[in-house]
Amino acid sequence: MKKPRVGYQVIPYPKYQRLAAAAAQTVRHKPMIHGLLEVDVTAPRTTLREHKAQTGESLSFTAFLTTCLAKAVDEHKAVQAFHLGRKRLVLFDDVDIVTRIEREVAGQKLVIPYMIRAANRKSFRQQHAEIRAAQLSDVKRQLTQFRFLPTALFRPFASAIAWIGVWRPRLWKQLIGTVGVTSVGMFGKEAGWGIPASAPTALMVTVGGIGQKLAMVDGRIVTHEYLSLTISVDHELVDGAPAARFTQRLRELIESGYGLTLTTAEVESEPVMAASAST
Repeated sequence: MKKPRVGYQVIPYPKYQRLAAAAAQTVRHKPMIHGLLEVDVTAPRTTLREHKAQTGESLSFTAFLTTCLAKAVDEHKAVQAFHLGRKRLVLFDDVDIVTRIEREVAGQKLVIPYMIRAANRKSFRQQHAEIRAAQLSDVKRQLTQFRFLPTALFRPFASAIAWIGVWRPRLWKQLIGTVGVTSVGMFGKEAGWGIPASAPTALMVTVGGIGQKLAMVDGRIVTHEYLSLTISVDHELVDGAPAARFTQRLRELIESGYGLTLTTAEVESEPVMAASAST
């Protein structure tokens, strides 16, 4: 007869999370450098709020950020470099962004990776619709794709894939994308940065919280909203100067509200998916 559990509970440790933990061990040696910055998001957030007030539709803030990120990386491809053997690097044309979406599976909230393929070729509206569709899709197949792989083989399997990726960067890109985005801001409403562990891509962007600060605008003191961002690059692949130029361009795109101005043709041609809250 089983003893009753008093003062604690036991919950499942999903298999895909165990595989992700094993994969993380294979890249922990990477010499990542991190840049912490604050980005003024007053203008784009105002645009998103006005759109919701006028139409009732909540546009994805995550999609806005991935749109800006894809544009900045497209202009500075050095930040998504991949090894090709020991003496060459590969710079892919497409920007494949892996982000995370929170889903409830079997009564448990899980953060599921989702890849936006060729994000630099997609408009904000297209990325918004894709993320909304991913939030509503059936994730069972994605969560069970490694169900036949024994747990004991997770670490050797991940190590083998990482080794193959050095010599077959197209396979590595297919599996992990070219840029990673993770968000800690979804867990709180105040400013704050997150420092990620080493990433399988040369570039990882960690989205933190949004806080308010006083700013001087046209001789007046006003309240602005600032997003905390952490830009992390693999210093083995990306030098400081390209990383700085990319970071400056990303800041410019976000603060200007890049991609949020929709033409009539875009609004009519893109699927509109309403949601109760932005990502």
